[in-house]
Amino acid sequence: MTNTSPDRRDTTPPSGRDVLLLAQIVDLVRTGVANTRPDLEQATGLGRTVVNERLREGMDLGILEEGGTAQAERGRPSRTVRFRAEAGLILSAGFADNSVWASASDLEGVSLARTSADADVLDGPDVVLPIVDAQFRALLKRVRGRDVWGLALGLPGPVDFASGRMVAPPIMHGWDGFDVRGWFRNRYEAPVWVDNDDNLRAFGEWAIDQPHDVRDLLYVEIGEGIGSGLVTGGRLHRGDTGAAGDIGHFRVTDDPTALCRCGRTGCLAAVASGWGLARILTAAAERGDSPLLAELLQREGRIAGHELAAAIAAEDPVTMAAVRRAAHLAGLTVAGVVNFANPGTLVLGGSALRGTDLFFDTFKAAVLEQTIELAAQHLVIRPSSDEFEIGTVGGALLVVRRLFRLDALQLWLGAGTPIGSAVRIQQLV
Repeated sequence: MTNTSPDRRDTTPPSGRDVLLLAQIVDLVRTGVANTRPDLEQATGLGRTVVNERLREGMDLGILEEGGTAQAERGRPSRTVRFRAEAGLILSAGFADNSVWASASDLEGVSLARTSADADVLDGPDVVLPIVDAQFRALLKRVRGRDVWGLALGLPGPVDFASGRMVAPPIMHGWDGFDVRGWFRNRYEAPVWVDNDDNLRAFGEWAIDQPHDVRDLLYVEIGEGIGSGLVTGGRLHRGDTGAAGDIGHFRVTDDPTALCRCGRTGCLAAVASGWGLARILTAAAERGDSPLLAELLQREGRIAGHELAAAIAAEDPVTMAAVRRAAHLAGLTVAGVVNFANPGTLVLGGSALRGTDLFFDTFKAAVLEQTIELAAQHLVIRPSSDEFEIGTVGGALLVVRRLFRLDALQLWLGAGTPIGSAVRIQQLV
């Protein structure tokens, strides 16, 4: 797909030194640190002439524009300068409940349009990625006149963030080593970032957390699988290779029958995920422990995680006991992470929460039971805001952060667009 910008003005590219100074000014304006000429002069230490020249370049490139007036403490009011968040477009997508959720956002990460479609990642990248692309193109038809400046995709498995490739994802055949980043970059000519979906959900929850006091946030997803993401100091913590947060494979039991889909036994995911609970309850139905579960199994042919809420609502004792045990084990496991990382907010998301408070209430009690007093002192534990779309919020924020880092700005700002500089931008650590 060829990007053509309607906002770009004909201009001679600024020099390398000018780009460096312009990048600093764009960063100050975009982040709201300084948005008048006097404030920019004070923040940068540059003279009025240099600031005016760089601002003129930013406006010629379509990145900045004149704003309104700001009342000064002394003297005449100053004209403000604003960052043009409408200059480009960000596309982001993630998966939940055999669906893909996609969003188009402006350059501040504000969603302009959203859409979703059926998509099962187990069908492999050759089937799934065209579905994601179709959602992106549908969004572009709704938000016309803007070039795509960056894309983000969250995938439910281990992702090597540096390369944008999944690494040995359990049961996701065809994804191991697949060049997801290259697949999209060839179609959009823009930088692409691929990350674990729990990381993007964590970033999204952090972005909308209230009160937004930049506290560290731990997001825990308990759905078909189990994972987590940690935002610390306003940045995602991925670890050395991107494997941070994979708590679903903590060993929590010596039960040899607790076989996980990763091939190991005793993993938290084997006993506390939606898939794990379905396995446990199916076995209970086959043994005749629960007439309700036996009826479900006979009627549906299987017991899926999403049917737990109905069984709990019917107060089926076998289901309720299994859910309480799963939530308790998950809570005890997460308490260890809370003691280590000391987040200010803990968010629980995933299908385990739908239709019932049983899992969340049991999970929260177990976390507080094992969290040391100092770590629990100001800890807020809450359910996820919107598990389906929150990953697209985090994806958009990720692209904004990566595009507008000072070192990234210096690579593309002289051209007025990151299009054409994708590879160099993505190579930044």
